[in-house]
Amino acid sequence: MAAVQPVWSRPMTNTVSLPFAPSSVREGRRIVAIDLKASSVPETERTDILLVVSELLSNAIRHARPLEQGGVRLMWRVFPDEVEVAVADGGAATHPRAERPPFAALSGRGLGIVDTLTDSWGSEGAGTHQQLVWGVVRRASGIQGSGA
Repeated sequence: MAAVQPVWSRPMTNTVSLPFAPSSVREGRRIVAIDLKASSVPETERTDILLVVSELLSNAIRHARPLEQGGVRLMWRVFPDEVEVAVADGGAATHPRAERPPFAALSGRGLGIVDTLTDSWGSEGAGTHQQLVWGVVRRASGIQGSGA
C-alpha cells in the first residue's frame, strides 16, 4: 500500500509559534507531549512521535533561517491511525534529505531518524523563504474510545 501524503492545505489541528532558538526543541516536545497524552496516544507511540518533533525542530533551527516573524512554526494533527507533524521555517540553502553519516560522525542523523520512524516524510517549499518539513507516524493502536 502506498504511503498517504499529508495535504497541508487542510488546516492543522494544532499550531504553535516558537522562537528560533535551541530551547524551542524542548518546549515543542513538551507542548506536543501534553496534547498526545490528552488524546490517549499510548506512551510507546508518543516516544517515536516526540523524537520526530525533536528532529524536525532541531534541523530547522540548525540548518534553516527563521520565518519572517522571527521563529519557527510547529504543527501537528492526531488521527486514530496516524499523527502528522510539520515544522515551517524560513528555508535553507540546501534541500532537506536523509543521510547515513559514518558511525563516528557527531551530526547528520536527524532526517535519517525521521525516515526510520515515519511512514512518510517530505518537504515543501525547499529553496524558498517558506519551507515546510513534515512526517507522518503511523499508529499501531488507534485512539481508544474514538469510535473509529
